[in-house]
Amino acid sequence: MYAIGIDLGGTNIKGLVLNEAGEVLKQHYIPTKDDPEGKWRANVKEMVDYMQSYLQEKAAVVGMSAPGLPNAENTCISFLPNRLPGLENFVWQDYLGVKTYVLNDAHSALMAEASFGVAKDKKNVVLLTLGTGVGGGVLVNGELYQGLAQMAGHLGHISLNAADDENSIVGMPGSLEYSLGNYSVARRSRGAFDSTWALVEAYRKGDHWATLLWLNSVQKLAVAISSLANALSPEMVVLAGGITLADDALFEPLKVFMEKYEWRPGGKKTEIVQAHFGDMAGAIGAAGFAMKKIVVSGKS
Repeated sequence: MYAIGIDLGGTNIKGLVLNEAGEVLKQHYIPTKDDPEGKWRANVKEMVDYMQSYLQEKAAVVGMSAPGLPNAENTCISFLPNRLPGLENFVWQDYLGVKTYVLNDAHSALMAEASFGVAKDKKNVVLLTLGTGVGGGVLVNGELYQGLAQMAGHLGHISLNAADDENSIVGMPGSLEYSLGNYSVARRSRGAFDSTWALVEAYRKGDHWATLLWLNSVQKLAVAISSLANALSPEMVVLAGGITLADDALFEPLKVFMEKYEWRPGGKKTEIVQAHFGDMAGAIGAAGFAMKKIVVSGKS
């Protein structure tokens, strides 16, 4: 069986063909060309048609990773205001002519790791995407937990300090997203740094202001992970996204802070690992999710 994976972003559409073993047989990028009339949707079809033309045996299913909240059947994105006009409530399988399942982009990143990556064969997993903002996903008993309105996993919007004045985009004060996300670096540093990369490089050089800011962010990440461990008790926490490329500058202080904050009854310790998949994680995870849906529906 083959599946086509699509990662729909505001700038680019990433596409690939995946087999049941999780091997990427073909991948391609084209511009999204976002426009007010929704003509960009034709570019998605162009990508799917291109991937189908590569295969002698057509792919049975398409998995799509997209921003926003999908509907209960995972056939479309039902909520995404002010971005990608024409995406909301657009049923892709009717347009593409092949069974299509749609996932939130952070959920897709989790499914990539759970299906074929570092969390394969794990039953209970939390994933955090650390980038411009902070997203996430939760795997419970081997299944993606989407929750009411498919909004579960917005872990960047947990509050670490309700007294903070700065609210996240969903109105949450003192959020993990504000404490760590790249979008807030300039405000948090009072204009000293314009990106997480600049902040981390200054930290590595021993800059005192950068050290204070960066370690404060990592400390808050440790508090958030410890809180999630207390609430969900996962086997593993997977960290994905561009900020994880800070490598030891992130993972070494995080390990120290986790030793201070994590409750470890009987020696229990939550495994924290860096995600295996990078740029194509959304497309891989969406394809894996869609493939699993086809297998399950075939057995029912």
